[in-house]
Amino acid sequence: MADIRAFRAFRYDLGRVGNLSDVVAPPYDVIDPALQQALYDKSPYNVVRLELNKEEPTDNETENRYTRAARFLRDWQRDDILVQDSARSLYVCYQDFEVEGRRYTRHGFLARVRLEPFGAGRIYAHEETLAGPKADRLKLFHATAMNLSPIFGLYPDPDGEVLKHLDAQVSRTLPIQAVDHLGVVSRLWPIADQHFISTVTGLLGPKPVFIADGHHRYETSLRYLDERRAAGEVRDDEAPPHFTLMMLVGMSDPGLIILPTHRLLSGIPDLTADRLAAILTPYFTIERIGAGEQAARHTWEILEADGSQDLLGFGTVSDGVWQTARFRSPQLMAERAANHSPAWRSLAVSILHVAVLDHLLPQATGRNPECQYVHRLREVIDAVSARQCQLAALVPPATMQHVEQIAGNLEKMPPKSTYFYPKLLTGLVFNSLKTS
Repeated sequence: MADIRAFRAFRYDLGRVGNLSDVVAPPYDVIDPALQQALYDKSPYNVVRLELNKEEPTDNETENRYTRAARFLRDWQRDDILVQDSARSLYVCYQDFEVEGRRYTRHGFLARVRLEPFGAGRIYAHEETLAGPKADRLKLFHATAMNLSPIFGLYPDPDGEVLKHLDAQVSRTLPIQAVDHLGVVSRLWPIADQHFISTVTGLLGPKPVFIADGHHRYETSLRYLDERRAAGEVRDDEAPPHFTLMMLVGMSDPGLIILPTHRLLSGIPDLTADRLAAILTPYFTIERIGAGEQAARHTWEILEADGSQDLLGFGTVSDGVWQTARFRSPQLMAERAANHSPAWRSLAVSILHVAVLDHLLPQATGRNPECQYVHRLREVIDAVSARQCQLAALVPPATMQHVEQIAGNLEKMPPKSTYFYPKLLTGLVFNSLKTS
């Protein structure tokens, strides 16, 4: 059973820092140098100083981005910039945002969740992880002993039962509010009502939790727990390192949006539409859509309307032509991805990488394509117009059903299969790994 707990979060004292929007930040993995500087400039208390402190030329073992983060955290706690709540609470969080001209609200709440190894309980992963980000986050854990940003978890709630309880609570009070650099509005309600807490945690107890985002931080939390236990610092099963900070959202939530992750491919010879069609035709049915921006938009509309995972879109930059390609050779995937399940092999992103990028294109051109990843059709069109790649691939997004099926089978999806939009803000609440 998933063990979901209310907790006493550390939060910014708005009387000291002013507008919450000035001190929050997106997660570390989407902060580039320009955004990092903009966040530094917003406020001397912006959480980026903890989440992704700047590297300095003079950094060494004793003075570096991690020791500076620890120092800022100590100073802010000492000066009551960050204050721990007196009551254990669940922190209901709604996010209002826009995608392609449509407005959405995603509904969830922040809680402590008991850590358990993947495959050993009711928490499931769907993405592979890399050593580098985990080593970076572990150093930050060592320095701060704090969960600075929440992991994004999903749970089944087909009848919206949990959501009804969240809505009932938030209708009673005004939220604390922050707006991020993309215009996403995050609204936060700390709820200490014990009946509400017992009801919600009881409803979630029997349910599985699927990690949507934050796999590196989750695995780092497990590593940190093992380290603290080996050091004799974990007194019992209720010690804070047994838990991690998580935002929990129902899998049927109307605001749960998975954006596609399109590929911009370079490092290969310029392809014409005819050449690409000849390469793909043995395994795909090709249909030419047209040339230019309107053809790109029409290609994506066809993919969206089709709704299947076996249809891809390709734009050849040398001639500006767009084509759809429907995969019709599951045997090729069975041969080249024999160690994966049929569900994994049927994903559009699996077909693109295994059949096209790792096999057909290298076989025909003698080159392995290099990938850049974008999520908006506008980004694809602009990159093609600026000739920033040789080939653009439009990829339909995986669905929650794919995530549940593949992750529930203890299998990892291919890299960049899902992009849950928007990202969760860092700085709304903090979870101490030292105090209960």
